[in-house]
Amino acid sequence: MPKPLTEEKRQQILDLHAQKLSRNEIARQAGVSPSSVSKVCAADDRTFDRTQTKDATRAKQVDLAEARMNLAHRMNAAANEMLDMLDKPFTVFNFGGKDNTFASEVLDSVPVDARRTIITSSILFDKISRIVEKDNGGLEQTVGVLDALAGNLTAAAELLRAQDDVPVGDGDWPEPAA
Repeated sequence: MPKPLTEEKRQQILDLHAQKLSRNEIARQAGVSPSSVSKVCAADDRTFDRTQTKDATRAKQVDLAEARMNLAHRMNAAANEMLDMLDKPFTVFNFGGKDNTFASEVLDSVPVDARRTIITSSILFDKISRIVEKDNGGLEQTVGVLDALAGNLTAAAELLRAQDDVPVGDGDWPEPAA
């Protein structure tokens, strides 16, 4: 059980409160737990002004909403590019073997593995979008996941664009950039 706060420590907490510091900042400076700060201040009929916290939270929500909108635009553009490429001719190639030979073939459209990756990404995007619509909690984590997904979609689009530069075939897709 922690030892009781000294009168000097209580006074330090009240002095820091008078400086309009946040509860967590008072706890850091006084070297006590945030709950101890709350109890000391409540015992002295003091409260914390939450106006700044509310304003900061609102500003963060606006920033995150803008980030989601920008991400949605980027993902839409990347998805449209990939969908346009699906039915265009696609060159697959391979080189190696004991004689270090090179072989290539032009397919009528993108290989099944690439189509599957695009479809999987689309499903993931749809599910994440629904989560974001239903719950605005944990937005930073959701935006992080969406950013990673956008990066993967962009990497897939770049792979499709660089048909002659990336070895594709035999299930040999490079890992997307992190």
